[in-house]
Amino acid sequence: MRDTVKKRLLIVAGVLSTVVGIVGIFVPILPTTPFLLLAAACYVRSSERFYRWLLGNRVLGTYVRNYIEGRGMPWRIKAFTIALLWTTIGISIYLAIEDQVIRIVLLVVAIAVSVHIVLIRPRTPG
Repeated sequence: MRDTVKKRLLIVAGVLSTVVGIVGIFVPILPTTPFLLLAAACYVRSSERFYRWLLGNRVLGTYVRNYIEGRGMPWRIKAFTIALLWTTIGISIYLAIEDQVIRIVLLVVAIAVSVHIVLIRPRTPG
């Protein structure tokens, strides 16, 4: 009984992490890969079917497999991601945010995410 409850809780946590990861694809401030990795960790401990679905998913599986296998990130994708990040942060700061503290927090987050992306090993063709 106890294992069943644990597995169900891990599946729920995996589903929630997957949903947040999917939202992170479209919201630059919200990271995608950590939530998908968390989902994979939950699924591997609770449901082989969900784990295989996540790794086999055409879009989501790529994020997880690339990270697990230590592959890098193509420079073109890095540049696009950083440009999209700064565009959305800039628009938010300029049009939507009036509080200086929140503006500073957004800038710090954007800088930290940019540094993280730049430090990801570049993927070589092949």
